[in-house]
Amino acid sequence: MSNPQQLRYTKEHEWLSAVEDGVATVGITEFAANALGDVVYAQLPAVGDTVTAGESCGELESTKSVSDLYAPVTGEIVEANQDVVDDPSLVNTAPFEGGWLFKVKLTGEPEDLLTADEYAAFTAG
Repeated sequence: MSNPQQLRYTKEHEWLSAVEDGVATVGITEFAANALGDVVYAQLPAVGDTVTAGESCGELESTKSVSDLYAPVTGEIVEANQDVVDDPSLVNTAPFEGGWLFKVKLTGEPEDLLTADEYAAFTAG
């Protein structure tokens, strides 16, 4: 399992892309997708919603359980991935590509995010 080096990670297993024009893309890691099992439903935050770093902003339901989705940063949702709503299995098959969850316009600086190597060490322990 490899974690893309250019992303940053949370201890709740979300990833965050580099910020471009104040906007970052958010998804869950391959580690989380594997732990969840087959994702069958995704409730994502809506465009215009405000999310707060570390707080629940949606949920993913799998054949095993329901898991909260946490915002890695504070900001306003500018896009939700309709493809994941229509086909939640994208979270399992392409967590770092087509299975991204939402895009957020940051209102503050990201804090307490892990590098790929730090996240790998965190999930190994």
